[in-house]
Amino acid sequence: MASVKSSRSRAHAVTQSKGISKDTGPKLEENLNVFKSDNFDADAFVQSKCHSLNEKEIRQLCSYLLELKRASAEEMRRSVYANYTAFIRTSKEISDLEGELSSMKNLLSTQATLIHGLAEGVHIDSLSDVVPESTSDSSPTDDVREPSDLEKWLTEFPDHLDVLLAERRVDEALLSLDDGERVASEAKEKKMLGHAVLLSLQTAIAERRQKLADQLAEIACQPSTRGAELRAAISALKKLGDGPRAHSLLLNAHYQKYQFNMKNLRPSSTSYGGAYTAALSQLVFSGIAQAATDSLAIFGKEPAYTSELVMWSTKQTEAFALLVKRHALTSSAAAGGLRAAAECVQIALGHCSLLEARGLALCPVLLKLFRPSVEQALDANLKRIEESTAALAAADDWELTYPPSVTRTSGRSAGAVLGSTGAYQHKLSSSAHRFNLMVQDFFEDVGPLLSMQLGGKALEGLFQVFNTYVNTLVRALPGSMEEEANFEDSGNKIVRMAETEAQQIALLANASLLADELLPRAAMKLAPLANQKDDLQRRASDRQSRHPEQREWKKRLVNSVDRLKDSFCQQHALDLIFTEEGDSHLTAEMYINMEGNADEMEWSPSLIFQKLYVKLNRMAAIAADMFVGRERFAMLLLMRLTETVILWLSQDQSFWDDIEEGPRPLGHLGLQQFYLDMKFVTCFASQGRYLSRNLLRVVNDIISKAMSAFAATGMDPYSVLPEDEWFTEIAQDAMEKLSGKPKVANGERDLNSPTASVSAQSMSSVRSHGSY
Repeated sequence: MASVKSSRSRAHAVTQSKGISKDTGPKLEENLNVFKSDNFDADAFVQSKCHSLNEKEIRQLCSYLLELKRASAEEMRRSVYANYTAFIRTSKEISDLEGELSSMKNLLSTQATLIHGLAEGVHIDSLSDVVPESTSDSSPTDDVREPSDLEKWLTEFPDHLDVLLAERRVDEALLSLDDGERVASEAKEKKMLGHAVLLSLQTAIAERRQKLADQLAEIACQPSTRGAELRAAISALKKLGDGPRAHSLLLNAHYQKYQFNMKNLRPSSTSYGGAYTAALSQLVFSGIAQAATDSLAIFGKEPAYTSELVMWSTKQTEAFALLVKRHALTSSAAAGGLRAAAECVQIALGHCSLLEARGLALCPVLLKLFRPSVEQALDANLKRIEESTAALAAADDWELTYPPSVTRTSGRSAGAVLGSTGAYQHKLSSSAHRFNLMVQDFFEDVGPLLSMQLGGKALEGLFQVFNTYVNTLVRALPGSMEEEANFEDSGNKIVRMAETEAQQIALLANASLLADELLPRAAMKLAPLANQKDDLQRRASDRQSRHPEQREWKKRLVNSVDRLKDSFCQQHALDLIFTEEGDSHLTAEMYINMEGNADEMEWSPSLIFQKLYVKLNRMAAIAADMFVGRERFAMLLLMRLTETVILWLSQDQSFWDDIEEGPRPLGHLGLQQFYLDMKFVTCFASQGRYLSRNLLRVVNDIISKAMSAFAATGMDPYSVLPEDEWFTEIAQDAMEKLSGKPKVANGERDLNSPTASVSAQSMSSVRSHGSY
């Protein structure tokens, strides 16, 4: 616990020092001195810094520190891999240089000894120096004597070594060479041999040592040398003092072994890239694994050899990746086969990850090399979805049906695809079904996309494809041909027009179901839980960090659908307001020119608002069948259409110029008709439960403007307007006639409507306003 608090306190100190400028460096050093003290108390420091923080702030601080820790670890990993190759190369060059210096030192020592012996005029092949000087004074009768043991050994030693080398008795040859080194060392130390004899012995040892080393290297290079025999030869060569050469021969032997086995692997013999990738992965990474095992067993964890192993393994991994790209990935990526490409990558990563137990983290190398191919497959796959959907949209009849039983993209049943999404009850048109099934298929294998950090690119690409499909749906609306120029990059321009209201609402059903449910649910595969970790706090933090991205992506999808909804509402509003000749059905004259006796008139809402009500009722009936379980979207659609008409009235400057400053003022009959029209709108919107606060605000604003224009004539608008009950009764009668539905009991509105009370209060507030 103390260590956790200590780490948090240090992170807090770093966080506080984030904004310190460069000129306060000494002060920062002084602040950090507290951590350098041997008597540093982590608990006391945390309490001193966090005593004023509440539980929520402490949790936020912990969450921030965990995120900072992960970011720091990722940055360090990137930094290590960015510079590791250069470090390994430099270490190898230093090791090679040290070996060359050692060889030069031995050569110079041998030459110096030879020159010293020649300078003394001593014959190299003479052994007379072995005889003590006192024997020179002996009598001539002592010509024959027995050679000493050392003399015998010196005579037999070279021949004995040659026999051992010829018979390839490596272990015995090593022991003999060690004995020779020991004798030479003792003779040199005790001056038992002259310079010439000692030089002869050293030369014999060096020659046989080199011969044994060459013999061992030849054994290691033989393709038939395997397993224990290879390890024994490499170990013997290392004992001879030629470690760098021995390690290089070991790695090369394993390389030659799997290269030989690869001759039997023919990529053209199989049409399945995954099978070739699996076979090649097995050969390459098992070879690397065995090389790593042998290297550790013989050379241990010495940095020079470990670095060479890492560099060699990286080189083999890069060569493997090039083969996979050439024979498996390239063709799949070009054809848009994301699943085939992803499967190849997943197989390779699976084999490669097994090397991590041996200290070789080579997966980043593979990911870096495979990423361009997978990106190409991703782009091609998204392009295929776009083109296939556009082709179907050209002949789509925009009739909603249940999903087909079989999808042609993968051969799997649609039930298998849609079973995971729970979309059995949803109905779409043919092009939308095609789009959905291809997207579901697209998300089947997302593991490599996540490991290569391509999840964001996949989501962005899918959004662009969906946005293009929405553009196609917009062009299917009648009257949208003038918007063609805005969609030059949207693909195929040919699209079948949606002529009827049912077909046009089907366009919205397609887009809304995809954006609200099907696509976000499929995209959740790109944001799995953190591998079912046991740390609840870590999982909660991960979910909080991912869900905003998912919500933001879904929000972009919905915004794209809103463009279609706006185009739909604008088109229907224009059809309602204007005639085919371009004349408006909603002008100031229809209110200004009203004359007669109010009591003798048959009051009813204006024709344009009656048509609006009929249209909304008709669309509500169609939407009820198409938006089963998604009634909110239908309600919002009707709300948007009503707002579009009323907003047009509110923003029609020519209308208000005639009302406020026209040659004829607005009379009390015109004001009463205008008030009735607005009351009619709020009544049917309230009854249909699509009376929004924005619509109510706009209605109140334009009523206030009309009453202000009437008050400008010097008359009190409240004195000429009937009570609200009068307007409500006429509006209810009109809705009854137009819809064919019976009037609500006692002439009251549906009190269960969530907007009924808001409507009544707001309309009353307009009438009770005292500023006129």
